[in-house]
Amino acid sequence: MFRIQALRGWEPDFLLDSEPGQRYHLSIADRPVGLYKMDSGPPPDSWLTGIHPQKARALSLPLSERSTLVATIFYEHDANPDALKGKTIAILGYGSQGHAQAQNLRDSGYKVIVGLEPTRASAQQARADGMVVVAPDEAAKRADWIHVLTPDETQAAVYEQYIKPYLHPGKILGFSHGFSIHFKTIVPPNDVDVVMIAPKSPGHLLRRVYVEGRGVPSLIAIGQDSSKRAHEYALAFAHGIGSTRAGVLQTTFKEETESDLFGEQAVLCGGLTSLIKKGFETLVEAGYAPEIAYFECLHEVKLIVDLIYEGGLGRMRYSISNTAEYGDLTRGEKVVGDATRAAMKKTLADIQDGTFAREWIKENQDGGHHFAELRKKELQHPIEIVGAQLRGMMSWLPGRETKKPAEMPKDEAKKVAVNA
Repeated sequence: MFRIQALRGWEPDFLLDSEPGQRYHLSIADRPVGLYKMDSGPPPDSWLTGIHPQKARALSLPLSERSTLVATIFYEHDANPDALKGKTIAILGYGSQGHAQAQNLRDSGYKVIVGLEPTRASAQQARADGMVVVAPDEAAKRADWIHVLTPDETQAAVYEQYIKPYLHPGKILGFSHGFSIHFKTIVPPNDVDVVMIAPKSPGHLLRRVYVEGRGVPSLIAIGQDSSKRAHEYALAFAHGIGSTRAGVLQTTFKEETESDLFGEQAVLCGGLTSLIKKGFETLVEAGYAPEIAYFECLHEVKLIVDLIYEGGLGRMRYSISNTAEYGDLTRGEKVVGDATRAAMKKTLADIQDGTFAREWIKENQDGGHHFAELRKKELQHPIEIVGAQLRGMMSWLPGRETKKPAEMPKDEAKKVAVNA
């Protein structure tokens, strides 16, 4: 059986041996995440006691030498769709994830209702999609499973106003991101199950791939297991949205929340946008045309990212020129090197100790004025103005009525740039 012993008070949740479908339940749904620094050497032997030898070897090796996945992955044969038979699932929110998960669950034969204020545009869209729409409090009242898919910053208020009064013993409270549970903006009673199923794709892709008969991977975590069937229920939900077709990876609320925030801040959003802007600014300050700088530092990012997405860094390097690859291998570390890694570690520490969460919660409590100013400032960056004009030349972009730059009035060009 794959086992990680308790470390600093943490215990693993559901452990699997090598036989599919055999689950072992322990009382506390978490495991030691982020508590041991792998770069300081292998973990102590006491941490690895009782782990399957293959996984023990994988965890003991430095990251660069590992070849074995340490995550537990579930597939269709592990799920029991009948576990949710006769239960009503309420989806609160009908945005990117809400519309996809609700429709996928319905098309998988589950009973689904959508909780929305009836006057909202999203409620009209949900009805057009054939969903049953009721007020949020009515949805929470009727449901056996309440799945919260509103933005992180609204979830605590939604919980207090609509969910808490109807969260009776035996119900299931579900999420697709762990922020509210991990940082305790929502503290459910002990007599309900708390689970997370987090698809690793935008909602439109989750829906499209499901309709095609395939699925996207998801993460699964158990925060509370009052029923002793929370894991079974969560896998059934993952099956309903199509994710067991691709694979469902076991995680924890802590691991998903902290790693997700770190990825967004340090790499995918904050890190990438800062790198793009600084590259653009460097070229423009050196006298290169802003249009050329835009193409080299922003436009072509998609070409590279698509290659990485399809086959990792190796496929990208195989596909680019030798000159580009040599520049990558000899200059990349000089641009994003040890100083950047140190900043990343500080960013991660701020996430782990709750500094970022407290800041974000306070920002919303104060009305989001600083956030609005940051947004406004970024929209006025020269790369946005140049980009809006250049994208007007790109007829292949979705939903774009192309105009040649010479045909576009200057005031219209500025208006588009601010809102790009």
